[in-house]
Amino acid sequence: MARIGALTRYHLELLLRSHAWLPPFLAYALLMVVGVAAGDPLLGSLGLGAGALLPVSAWYVRSVLGAEPPASRACLVAAAGPVRVHLGALLAALTASLVLAVGQVAVVWWTSGAVADPGAPRHPEAWSAVLAGLVASVVCALLGVLAGALANRPVPVRPQYGIPAALALATLLVVVPASPANAAVSGLVSAARTGRIAVPWTSLLLAVVLLAAAGAGVAALAGRRPE
Repeated sequence: MARIGALTRYHLELLLRSHAWLPPFLAYALLMVVGVAAGDPLLGSLGLGAGALLPVSAWYVRSVLGAEPPASRACLVAAAGPVRVHLGALLAALTASLVLAVGQVAVVWWTSGAVADPGAPRHPEAWSAVLAGLVASVVCALLGVLAGALANRPVPVRPQYGIPAALALATLLVVVPASPANAAVSGLVSAARTGRIAVPWTSLLLAVVLLAAAGAGVAALAGRRPE
């Protein structure tokens, strides 16, 4: 675990130094500026912010995997093994996505107006809305990393199809009713209308299990198909 932690820090430092973190961040900031205005109801804004995290988190996976030069990656794989290297890259992308999730929840809470929509039969406390929004954002970040992991190396997807595949999978994870991301975001949208907030703990658990299974499978594939 200590070695994977060191690899995660290495990938994060490489992501920051290469400025590969900037395009996904700017795209997310633009989505939020266009979709959320100061004074909008908190719950609806949190739902939009959580849903937009899915494709951005998938983008972060691609950014992390593409930030390292091939020669450096080959040396790292030889020293630490392809499985650990790939897990470190996925954890780095997840860390960046979670930082973005926490930041957007804080900004939305700071700039929002009422907690629920006007005319909602109940008026919940802001702290419960923030908690639900934070958990939903984490769910979407987890599943976004899952989408990115399945649409990039070592999964045999042609490079030119990697971005469309990640976006398509991220979109499916938002719109398919059985998806934990759909349940979490829909819960926030519904709470904005009714004022009844339910923190999506079940969706969080399912998202953790799905990402753990997909991450382990992709890392094992990296071990059989080292680059």
